[in-house]
Amino acid sequence: MASLTAILIAPAADADSPVFYSADGAAVSGYDAVAYFMTGQPVMGDPDISVMWKGVVWRFVSQKNREAFEANPRAFAPQFGGYCAYAVGKGYLMSADPTAWRIVDGKLYLTHSAEVADMWQEDIPGNIVLAEQHWPQVLRQ
Repeated sequence: MASLTAILIAPAADADSPVFYSADGAAVSGYDAVAYFMTGQPVMGDPDISVMWKGVVWRFVSQKNREAFEANPRAFAPQFGGYCAYAVGKGYLMSADPTAWRIVDGKLYLTHSAEVADMWQEDIPGNIVLAEQHWPQVLRQ
């Protein structure tokens, strides 16, 4: 519970926060956003197979995945900019762990950790509604 408290009281990002969270300049911490949909698991992308979209680099495991993303990036990009979906619902920005994920109604959601994912999954529809109420305004807090 202490870790949850730390997550919820962490400061939100400043007004210069990018729309998509990136670790070391790569969206989804370098994981292939298309792979979640194609293989049903997170797969680290190849830095040599990448594309710039919305100010961050997106990496892929194959040229086929890169082309699928380029054809329709919004179909594969994680919701709420790849920030933790649970935290966005609480009005904060937090990093996300690409291995703590879920696809709901054809959309990719990431959370901060497996522990947070468990809490988020207790009421997925309600938590999505809360996050939608805060997004994208939470970027400007």
